[in-house]
Amino acid sequence: MGTDSGDDAAIWQIAPDRAFVVTVDFITPIVDDPFVWGQIAASNAVSDVYAMGGDPIFALNLVNWNTTELPSSFLVELLQGASQKAAEGGWLVVGGHSVEDPEPKYGMCVIGEINPASILKNTGLRPDDVLILTKPLGTGILTTAIKAQLLSQELQNSVIRYMLQLNRGAKNVAVKYGATGATDITGFGLLGHLRKMLTGQSLDAHIDIDKIPLIDGAYFYAKSNVMPSGSKRNLEWVAGNITAHGQDETDLILLADAQTSGGLLFGVNPANVESAMQELKHLGSDAAVVGTLAIGTGQILISPGHLQH
Repeated sequence: MGTDSGDDAAIWQIAPDRAFVVTVDFITPIVDDPFVWGQIAASNAVSDVYAMGGDPIFALNLVNWNTTELPSSFLVELLQGASQKAAEGGWLVVGGHSVEDPEPKYGMCVIGEINPASILKNTGLRPDDVLILTKPLGTGILTTAIKAQLLSQELQNSVIRYMLQLNRGAKNVAVKYGATGATDITGFGLLGHLRKMLTGQSLDAHIDIDKIPLIDGAYFYAKSNVMPSGSKRNLEWVAGNITAHGQDETDLILLADAQTSGGLLFGVNPANVESAMQELKHLGSDAAVVGTLAIGTGQILISPGHLQH
């Protein structure tokens, strides 16, 4: 699996029952604490491996650093945070590369493995599948509010908690209950990633907007026009593929909000939904059933109603 499908990671088969899963991702600082930034960046980078159904093995650091403005102690904390998250997820950080850059950036190239028979593809959704989203939306809007120094410490702690949550458990549930189609919700937002999943698949997604979970504070700041520019671009990109029923721009922007370390979106057979949801809740996930799939033409049909806030 490579560039043709636009999937979350590359997959390279090395044996009949074994393949490598390879991805790379990095982000600019979204919180003030370098240790937490490292944790978030590592969670965000490994997410594409989980979205394919794989398990991470090792990673290489990617560091862009402003040595004239930032002390080396911050870099040490950053790398320690990332290593701590890697240890939690069971992969090793075994090297990397750094360059001088006026704007700091950090991420990882992550290598995982998977049985080729168990790959979760972003084009693997099936008619009648039920869509499960494993984390609430709003990290793009709320991290923009953090940068603008608008967010209370309580709300900062809330959004950070979700970004630090690895998608490992959600991946295990998706695989266990027979999912074949999955993606992680990151830079393209829920609507953008869902559009990619539907492309060329002769499917429509019916989204129950009043079931979509939001992080506390996300609706308020979206209504106040505090949002990343990427969220607006996402909404423009999917406009021709959505049918809304009276939702205002705030609702739609939140559905298109560019996420960092967002949850998984996957489809399961209706008979497995209750068991999958029970297991996700047991793992501490704020997962929700957010829609269904049907034969169609690649459209996202949003039910009448509004986001709960």
